Amino acid sequence: MGSELIYRGHEEAQPTADGYSPKPAKPWFSVVRPLRYLLREQRLIFVVVGIAIATVFFTLLQSSSPASYRHESYVPISGSISYFDRDSHWQSNKPYEHNRMLVHSSGKVPLGLKRKGLRIVVTGGAGFVGSHLVDRLIARGDSVIVVDNFFTGRKENVMHHFSNPRFELIRHDVVEPLLLEVDQIYHLACPASPVHYKFNPVKTIKTNVVGTLNMLGLAKRVGARFLLTSTSEVYGDPLQHPQVETYWGNVNPIGVRSCYDEGKRTAETLTMDYHRGASVEVRIARIFNTYGPRMCIDDGRVVSNFVAQALRKEPLTVYGDGKQTRSFQYVSDLVEGLMRLMEGEHVGPFNLGNPGEFTMLELAQVVQETIDPNAKIEFRPNTEDDPHKRKPDITKAKDQLGWEPKVSLRKGLPLMVSDFRQRIFGDHKEGNTTPAVAS
Repeated sequence: MGSELIYRGHEEAQPTADGYSPKPAKPWFSVVRPLRYLLREQRLIFVVVGIAIATVFFTLLQSSSPASYRHESYVPISGSISYFDRDSHWQSNKPYEHNRMLVHSSGKVPLGLKRKGLRIVVTGGAGFVGSHLVDRLIARGDSVIVVDNFFTGRKENVMHHFSNPRFELIRHDVVEPLLLEVDQIYHLACPASPVHYKFNPVKTIKTNVVGTLNMLGLAKRVGARFLLTSTSEVYGDPLQHPQVETYWGNVNPIGVRSCYDEGKRTAETLTMDYHRGASVEVRIARIFNTYGPRMCIDDGRVVSNFVAQALRKEPLTVYGDGKQTRSFQYVSDLVEGLMRLMEGEHVGPFNLGNPGEFTMLELAQVVQETIDPNAKIEFRPNTEDDPHKRKPDITKAKDQLGWEPKVSLRKGLPLMVSDFRQRIFGDHKEGNTTPAVAS
């Protein structure tokens, strides 16, 4: 048989077989495969058991936690609380951002609604005004943190709250930063009497400037509303009488009182700068002369001086000719004004004082009538930069806050005398109860 040469180049193209194709996907394969995985080796049983254990664990954890952590405590609205005490607040994500509930024109919350307690810090809360403010806030149902370095404050002023779970006391100087989570900040920390703020003038101005900076920084970080308690001393020795909030004052910037006067003026500047530049909610109150129980007995202020001297059968010391005028408000009136300002919508500043004006001689006569008609009056040289007249114009507070003082000097002074008599002569234990007048 003959051989035959075959050239591959001339070889006709053979038909090629079809390319490889995988098996068609089975329907529901993506569902069946995970189920098959779970059913192997009893995996599904372990998953169900794990979910059941987790459910039981978190249920028991929630039921065993204290009520204060599960929900905020609600306090019923009392008919004895004033208009702004009854204002209702509902807290949102930010600490102080809340929606105000509608109230009737009479100032009453609709029946059945309850107020949500706030978390509030009061710097200088163990002092004279601060402790009375703490009493009102605790009675309203808020949780209060008192921050005080006890330079002029006293633990006895707040000792009756020690057993209250909504009260906390921190010994701290506001010139050092402090980190807290709060809704409102009442900034009262600063010595307010000449004897105390002249004792260490550099520390006084540091408290006013650095302390206010620290508290404003805290308000900015946590979104809290900030209230600064300024003073009528920002008006200095006023050339305008009575003083309105638009008056810029007549202050000696290098005098012995300037550590306090200019310190408070700077604190007001910082407060407004944080409000304009950092959108911090702020309120400013300018407090005029205030008296009442828990004042420091020997703090150099005229009312406490006269009362302590009359009780001790000492002459009443009048500096200068006694024709200087002052206006005196009872502490409960001031506290009411501060709370209304904080809960209101106006920044201020607001004058908070009693427009009733007394000369120093007239005040001495009222003290004589209240304590000892035979008390003598002794004149001494006047102190440096002592203002000649001081009387607030409270028209703005009346119109925008609905506030005005209720307690007259002749009604409030006996309550202060009773407290001083107990502390000077030890008639009763101090610190538990203090006479007060409802606003």
